[in-house]
Amino acid sequence: MREHVSKKTISGFSKLSKRGKIKWIVENFFKDPEVVMHELKDYLLPREDHQKIMDTISENTISNFPMPYSVAPNFIINGEAYCVPMVIEESSVVAAASSAAKFWMKRGGFKSHVVTMEKIGQVHFIWTGEKEILKRIFPELKAQLLDKTRDLTQNMERRGGGILDIELRDMTADKPDYYQIYARFDTRDSMGANFINSILERFRVVLEDFIWTHPDLEGPSKDVEVIMSILSNYTPDCIVHAEVSCNIEELGTIEGFSSAEFARRFKAAVDMAYIDPHRATTHNKGIFNGIDAVVLATGNDFRAVEACGHTYASKEGQYRSLTYCTIEDGQFRFWLDLPIAVGTVGGLTKLHPIAKRSMELLNNPNAEQLMQIIASTGLAQNFAALRSLVTTGIQKGHMKMHLQNILIELGANEQEKKQVVVYFQDKVVSFSAVRSYLEQLRK
Repeated sequence: MREHVSKKTISGFSKLSKRGKIKWIVENFFKDPEVVMHELKDYLLPREDHQKIMDTISENTISNFPMPYSVAPNFIINGEAYCVPMVIEESSVVAAASSAAKFWMKRGGFKSHVVTMEKIGQVHFIWTGEKEILKRIFPELKAQLLDKTRDLTQNMERRGGGILDIELRDMTADKPDYYQIYARFDTRDSMGANFINSILERFRVVLEDFIWTHPDLEGPSKDVEVIMSILSNYTPDCIVHAEVSCNIEELGTIEGFSSAEFARRFKAAVDMAYIDPHRATTHNKGIFNGIDAVVLATGNDFRAVEACGHTYASKEGQYRSLTYCTIEDGQFRFWLDLPIAVGTVGGLTKLHPIAKRSMELLNNPNAEQLMQIIASTGLAQNFAALRSLVTTGIQKGHMKMHLQNILIELGANEQEKKQVVVYFQDKVVSFSAVRSYLEQLRK
């Protein structure tokens, strides 16, 4: 047992060459080392400069994990035409977004605007002194925090951003002696994580020095323990709005449903997602199918966007839908309000070669414009999913798109693929049905 374990542990792995890393991995964890080694090498980029970029993005890289890079055309957002890049492994998502974009292209397109762009950073600290004294002297501390971070904020301020406000938050009702320095930032076209965290680290030093040297504090009151200084990925004041609307009659007949009946069923589905957390979870996942795909394609942090969005969906104390629908005075209106913190300068948006092309494809948007594009794509995705759910059902279109994946898994050749596609044009697609038909063909 000890010998088995020792082969699968290693010291200094990160210092090995890429070939050395691959060799150790395949020899100790795979049954067919030579085959796996060739497969891993196959996905290394042929251009050495591009591979070096990929290697610096992460740690211990041994290969790359390719994801399909797709585009969804026909998005009209605020009167401008976009072809939206999407990185996602599910073909039905891109097809659905494209379909919804084309549907609304003829009905005025998407209208979007950014409501606010504030981001949050916090210094979490423990202090055992008298809270009223801390509150009284906080204006002095605030002035020092602003003054002693001028060197860090001056470039951002020249671009119109910087520190918007700083406040003291008393959290002692939830945890004894717990306080926060709560700061609001505008990072303009940068996502701003490094900017915010650098300032917060400086805040920590200023806070500790201020408490230690202030003449009104003595004894235990001079002791402050900073637990952590870090930005928050919850940005409820970095909001983008996107919507579509038209006269109900303009919706037209959809899968046999009249425009009025479709609108009624569609609104009912949105209402149900607002009421029931089980439905809301799947409903919002569909929104993020579209959002994540664009965030990934532009080199932004989809994990931060997801975490923020799901927290925002729970802002009322229950997890709810992120989209809303009304039918009033003969008007169908469907919209999304969502916090999205993304950047168009710095980070992977400028480093990753394909992320740079994504930005060029979108006409090099600033952060506000990119927020609007992302939100509109999420709204389009949700519209397409609900349109299927309240009419034909989700599986009909999904399985049609999934058919090619099934055929690859079953080892179908090109002639078999063509015959299967024709056969299932008017039939329900399932793995077992495709397998059965393939078996018949092969007999």
